[in-house]
Amino acid sequence: MKKSLLIFSLLFITIACKKNYTTYNNVQAEASCGQCMFGMDGSGCDLAVRIGDENYYVEGTAIDDHGDAHADDGFCKAIKKVTISGEAANGKINISSFKINE
Repeated sequence: MKKSLLIFSLLFITIACKKNYTTYNNVQAEASCGQCMFGMDGSGCDLAVRIGDENYYVEGTAIDDHGDAHADDGFCKAIKKVTISGEAANGKINISSFKINE
């Protein structure tokens, strides 16, 4: 009985600790307002990135941290090329670095 409990516990820990996110390191992406430019669900204006065919809302930096989002060249009116690093899961990416490519 103890052996079965130990095996079950180890199996449960293995499943619970399984990686359920994607890590991106210095990846080229597109950044813009998720609602205005990428057509993502939500209200207001929130920074998002597109990596390939996947869109993610950004955590760790905000849309207005990079200038006026509603200016002619702001994220609500333009899609910008960026280089990012972070971990993505559940439609969000926790940014560890975010650089707008000039």
